[in-house]
Amino acid sequence: MNSPMVAGEMLRRAQVIKGVAEAISPVGGPGDPHPGQYKKSWYARVERKAVGRSRQKRPVGVVGNSAYYARWVEWGTDKVHAHHVLLRAARIGGR
Repeated sequence: MNSPMVAGEMLRRAQVIKGVAEAISPVGGPGDPHPGQYKKSWYARVERKAVGRSRQKRPVGVVGNSAYYARWVEWGTDKVHAHHVLLRAARIGGR
């Protein structure tokens, strides 16, 4: 479970999800002060995290967005509807 092959597969899967997330990310209109920032802020990497009952560290694929407002795009606010970009990307590309 700690082999380079497993870590490579976790990274591959994370990159697939990242690619889908980039493709479906909303981009602001003409009034947006940062158009395309959210779309360009996706990252994919492998981290070693404690998993399961044994809490042994295993390679885990991580996909995220470094834009400071990413959580509001994902979950929405009282003024902006939720886009659920990461959720939809994981459902589409997480196979």
